[in-house]
Amino acid sequence: MRPVTRRQADHHAARSAATRAQVMAALERLLDAGENYSEISVQRILEEAGVSRATFYAHFPGKSDVLVQLSDDLRESVLALARQWDPAGEGAGAERFARYFEDVLAIHRAHQGVLTAVREAAAYDAAVSDFYTADLEGFDETVLRTLRSEQAAGSTPADLDAVAASRVIVWGGAQAIAHHIRVDDGRGDAAFARELARIWWHGAYRRPAGD
Repeated sequence: MRPVTRRQADHHAARSAATRAQVMAALERLLDAGENYSEISVQRILEEAGVSRATFYAHFPGKSDVLVQLSDDLRESVLALARQWDPAGEGAGAERFARYFEDVLAIHRAHQGVLTAVREAAAYDAAVSDFYTADLEGFDETVLRTLRSEQAAGSTPADLDAVAASRVIVWGGAQAIAHHIRVDDGRGDAAFARELARIWWHGAYRRPAGD
């Protein structure tokens, strides 16, 4: 039997990645078209993607795994923005947070169908629920880290409960963003981002000591 060459292996990996992307794009198109995630069958995805059932299951254990992978790609985009947080850096302040939230809202609007599906499926699908929880926990840890760093530097009051504050900021913020996306057509995004930023900055990061 002829051994598999590096070029053959790379070609197979590239084809596999392309197939995964094809299936993921198919599900996102269906969601963006307004179809409910719970009503989209694997067969519907196969038809949209133009792949066989065997090909689908060679790459994904099930429908929820396609959704989780789609969400994971979005999470990395938002986390990349979050990792740039530096409350003590140049241009720091509420306005910098406002620009960050405007970017977050833009990502959410561009992928609203996927994010709506994740919130829907998290209520009854354990795999999606675990992912959704881990997703927010990752943001929670990032915010907690920056709050504690700012406390150590003396910029954030020592009497702030960083654990409680990060939970309110992240978990409450996620619900507020989801609701805003549902009820606003986008014209209120700048105002929403500005107010959320001011709540974060003045309510936690630069809260007056003793308040």
